[in-house]
Amino acid sequence: MLYLLDGFADGRSITLLLYDAESKSIVKFRDDDYKPYFLTRLTLSSREEEAIKHFNCEVSTVKKKDLFTGNERELAKIELEDPSLLSTVPKYFREKWEYNVPYLLSYIYDQGLIFGIPYKLSGSSLKPQYEISEDLRSGFLERFSEIQRKDPDKFIMLKEFFLACSQPIPHISLKKLGIDANLDYERIYLVFLLSRVANLPLTTALESRRVSTWIKSIFHFYLRRKNILIPTASELMRGERPRSIPGGLTLPPKTGTYFNTVVVDFESLYPSIIDAYNLSYETVNCSHPECEVNRVPETSNHVCLKKRGVYSILIGALKDLRIRWFKPLAKDNLVMPEERRLAEAASRLLKLILVSCYGVTVRIPGLSQPALAETITAYGRYVLKETWRLAESSGLHPLYGDTDSLFLDDPKDEQVRWLIRRVKEEFNLDLAVDKVFSICVLPKAMKAYFGVKKDGTPEIKGVMALKSNSPPFIRKVFMRCVKELVDVKNWAEFEEAKKRIQRVVDEAIEDLKAGRIPLEDLAYQVKIHESPDGRFMTNEPMPQPYQCAVQLEDQGVKVTHGSIVSFVKVKPFIYRGKRYTVKPLIFAKSHEVNVEDYIRNLRSCLGQIFKPMNISLDGKQKATLADFI
Repeated sequence: MLYLLDGFADGRSITLLLYDAESKSIVKFRDDDYKPYFLTRLTLSSREEEAIKHFNCEVSTVKKKDLFTGNERELAKIELEDPSLLSTVPKYFREKWEYNVPYLLSYIYDQGLIFGIPYKLSGSSLKPQYEISEDLRSGFLERFSEIQRKDPDKFIMLKEFFLACSQPIPHISLKKLGIDANLDYERIYLVFLLSRVANLPLTTALESRRVSTWIKSIFHFYLRRKNILIPTASELMRGERPRSIPGGLTLPPKTGTYFNTVVVDFESLYPSIIDAYNLSYETVNCSHPECEVNRVPETSNHVCLKKRGVYSILIGALKDLRIRWFKPLAKDNLVMPEERRLAEAASRLLKLILVSCYGVTVRIPGLSQPALAETITAYGRYVLKETWRLAESSGLHPLYGDTDSLFLDDPKDEQVRWLIRRVKEEFNLDLAVDKVFSICVLPKAMKAYFGVKKDGTPEIKGVMALKSNSPPFIRKVFMRCVKELVDVKNWAEFEEAKKRIQRVVDEAIEDLKAGRIPLEDLAYQVKIHESPDGRFMTNEPMPQPYQCAVQLEDQGVKVTHGSIVSFVKVKPFIYRGKRYTVKPLIFAKSHEVNVEDYIRNLRSCLGQIFKPMNISLDGKQKATLADFI
């Protein structure tokens, strides 16, 4: 069994590197006939004809389908003798396509090969040798039979991804590929999986951190196999210019403290929207007049009703493979632990690709298209608002919505099941219970909440007290307060916990006043983003991190862009003719600490969460429990 791992261009030929799992050696497969090429218009200018003669290019005619119209186009195929000329010759041509597809990948795409999977050498060609048990194959067909019936184009891609990902992973020493790294089996498994899904050489899959590169390779490989002309970056833009795209919707929280809060979320919201609403480069604002009735909410866009979109097929297949195969497998106690662990790793990898499928349409040349990006988020906002409306109409009490999730106040199980079923019926999207909080606190701030799950695990999002630059003192006090809420299940227990929290805060303030807090716990750590010298020359008040930086530099400590400075807030003093309020941690003394400033900061940070709980941090009760309810 030969596994296709990598390849390279050697002069005027392509050499593929395959791993022989039986002999544990590298086998080379060479093709001297394949030449690099690009495409251009059939009618050539005199300058273009001169370039063809000068560089000794071969010209032939090819037919390609246009992605946007579906019509066949006749183009000139310009073949080059030397691969290095791909970066030079196209410059002489006013219009050209596919010149920026790497030579090796161009060969792989045209030959229909896939990196990472096993092959058999048959004469002068490579034949895929898929190994898969009958049980696995029948299990796949049973699980995805509905997709096979309703969406055959997506099923074809889903099956291909599944077969590629299900092949065994050879035990190979990466040093045979010139990679000096010791990786555990899980990492090698992920590298092979990425190589197969994105059709990238194993070395690229190991080293590349750009998900846009992965998605672009998936997209280009599909177009080549379907004989569809890969559009240029400007063609994909459809005449638009880059612009700001409205993002996800956040519905204001109903501030307060709640018990038994159920959080439901849309599984892979944007990938699911791309799939369910047939969103692709050629389907958004298609040229069919009859499709203009299929309007996108809150936009002037429409979506094609006549053909399945390429991007929708690809993203939909990857989404279903993750949600309906690898994710359940990772939680199936009937399979071996090692298999579950690898399934979880595969699910994480596919999620990484899927969470980027919207972002690349906003900002990555060759993948970006404003209308497509705008349509994705518009449907996201639409389904969140409509799901909120459905919840309210059924007697549920939604408390907060953010992009792909909804917080529900003390719902009955049958109400949640009803909402999940209705969302599937109305929008063809999967809504699922994500978590259940025994107690949940929603402040006024968007994208911030605090909750304790049923197992006692706290979950804290967007809270000022836990920001990376908050001093350890504030973070520790906050977490001690959180600990008092872990076992709270009802209002009576909550009232007792509030008293304990108040004592925790009071004791922390007393320790601060008495100087019992180590200076290290009072230190703020902030990254410097510009030269402290430039800051000092202005007449504006100097931000505290730069006050620290100036003092450090005066003592011979070099501070540059990107440096992390650590400082303590102290009583104001005059330095270099200016009023300073901090000192570097290494220079500060305990008696200099500005205690009142730290008390104000502590109360401000904790107040974000504790005010909705009716906990008065100054010791004065502002309302009774009856008022709060």
